[in-house]
Amino acid sequence: MSTERADAIIVGAGLAGSAAARALARRGRSVVLVEASGPGHRRGSSHGSARIFRRAYPDPLYVRLTGQVQVLWRELAAEAGEELVTTTGAVDFGPARLPEKMYQILTALGVPAELLPPGAAAERWPGMSFGPEPVMFHPDGGVIDPERAMAAMRRAAGAHGARLFFGAPVLRVEADHEGAIVHTADRSWRAPAVIVAAGAWLAPLLGGQVPLPPLVVTQVQAFHHVPREPGPWPPFIYYDEVVRYGLPAGRDGEVPGAIKLGEHGLGTVTTGDGRDGIVNPAARARVGAFVREHLGGLEPDPVGEVTCLYTSTANEDFILDRHGPFVICSPCSGHGAKFAPLVGEIAAGLACGDPAPERRFTLAAHLG
Repeated sequence: MSTERADAIIVGAGLAGSAAARALARRGRSVVLVEASGPGHRRGSSHGSARIFRRAYPDPLYVRLTGQVQVLWRELAAEAGEELVTTTGAVDFGPARLPEKMYQILTALGVPAELLPPGAAAERWPGMSFGPEPVMFHPDGGVIDPERAMAAMRRAAGAHGARLFFGAPVLRVEADHEGAIVHTADRSWRAPAVIVAAGAWLAPLLGGQVPLPPLVVTQVQAFHHVPREPGPWPPFIYYDEVVRYGLPAGRDGEVPGAIKLGEHGLGTVTTGDGRDGIVNPAARARVGAFVREHLGGLEPDPVGEVTCLYTSTANEDFILDRHGPFVICSPCSGHGAKFAPLVGEIAAGLACGDPAPERRFTLAAHLG
């Protein structure tokens, strides 16, 4: 079997891999993008029509990065000729009192935000019930359409010469004296740099070749609930012992206007190939109880439900670094979708020899 050459090979055509392919191809590099499944598949973490875009974080680093990526999303939308992020504003509330901390961080960094008394918030969003704590609203929040975004990124990559191969599971990757080789069942490629953006399959592919921190893969679930009557439903995050979120579900919701609800960090440990796709009934019951207590404007029984994979680091920071010929691209832990265009630029830079732009995302930082 002959080995073809490229300037860079990307393993995984989810949000991160598709963004990296576009970024590298636009730099004039010869790019091969290899994906185990077909376009729009639902085996990983990037599928569907709804992810939250938010600037609200209790961490100035991520707030700054959301500002950078907001510009890149607009550039991608202009290039694609379609909106990929619908700006609605977003709400943060709950007894953990993080909204007050986030409000201070956002306003200190010049990001528009409001801190509302719960009564004023209830008037603005009558389908939601708030406790005694202040409620934060930031108008830059919204909803990302991952499927359309990935399609737009891959179209752009292809227009700049990238070659895309779907239904081509990578059997192994290995470093050699010229960089690295990527093997599938029927062909191999060699390149000076290989970006591994394989989500739950990253550790199995690179294990033994790159010193990786623990990456925990979990299967999580989301539920689609129908509003009792039309009304404003911005994306929101509820902070308590369990963090819960909601957002307009878009095409995934099965019923027009459905709201997607889920829990952060309460998944079942699994692997990319070992997930069973079965919704946890305890999670369904917990989310239903949350709806009854806090979201009276929604029907408590879901009309649809889906599962998804999280690949998480211990501190929920990303891994974006290079080790030898391998670029480790794991913008993970359930909050990476919003950063996709920026992650693509960072991964492309690492593949071209740039240093890691953020120390917290390096392997050294994760390995202590």
